[in-house]
Amino acid sequence: MTFWQNIHYKTFQSGSKLNLLIGINVIVFLAIGITSVLEQLMLRTTIIASYSYEYLALPSYLPKLLTRFWTPLTYMFMHAGIFHILFNMLWLYWMGGIFEEFLGKKRTLGLYLLGGLAGAALYIASYNIFPAFTQSGAVLTSSAIGASASVTAIIVGAATIAPNYTISLMFIGPIRLKWLVIFYIVIDFLGITGPNAGGEIAHIGGALFGFIYVKQLQKGRDMVGFIARLFKSRSKLKVASTNRDRSATNEPRQDEVDQILDKISKTGYDNLSKQEKDILFRASKK
Repeated sequence: MTFWQNIHYKTFQSGSKLNLLIGINVIVFLAIGITSVLEQLMLRTTIIASYSYEYLALPSYLPKLLTRFWTPLTYMFMHAGIFHILFNMLWLYWMGGIFEEFLGKKRTLGLYLLGGLAGAALYIASYNIFPAFTQSGAVLTSSAIGASASVTAIIVGAATIAPNYTISLMFIGPIRLKWLVIFYIVIDFLGITGPNAGGEIAHIGGALFGFIYVKQLQKGRDMVGFIARLFKSRSKLKVASTNRDRSATNEPRQDEVDQILDKISKTGYDNLSKQEKDILFRASKK
């Protein structure tokens, strides 16, 4: 398998929604960035960059938003620079992996999209309600871009389902996921009156949705399940050609997985038996 075939497989055919989301973000960033650089080198203009920001970024001014009604979706795949996308994708890869370890791969895409929309909603509402933004005129010119709200929803979702999950950080050492996320959210809150106020507010919106989503999921209500069904692959297993059935593939039943998730919500992941952890691991590979 060549390099590009391997990238194509991991992005579109591996079943991992993390790879798909990272792939889309990188493709959008490179498409805009490379064409913008070529335009500036050859034509000495910045039309591509300007139009991309104008029509894909999320405006806070409501009359403008009405003419850019698609931007609550497009803004979450836009980035301002290499470090912006780098850190967002690293967080998405690391924390998304933890999220998928406990809840499987089918919910990641839905949480990313709805977490981004929740961040957009709080950003727009805040800029049109609070005097700090309305009286200063910031609401007239402010726009938001970035996957941060979507990524934050997944980060908080992972910390809500597995608060005592321990990770090791350079220069800090082992730390439980819940303390890392609490620190992250506090920093965001303290920054909502700073130069990146819109971004910090969107992060908080994504965080609230990630927390609420997992809490509702633990009660048996999947708020993003319809998105997973919408994007579900239409291909079906051909029993005649493979001569395998559910028992032969050792695929866990959904009721087994649901019972284990209920147990996690009540007693924590660490109290699962080895067999239950194995079932959850196999279910995450579906």
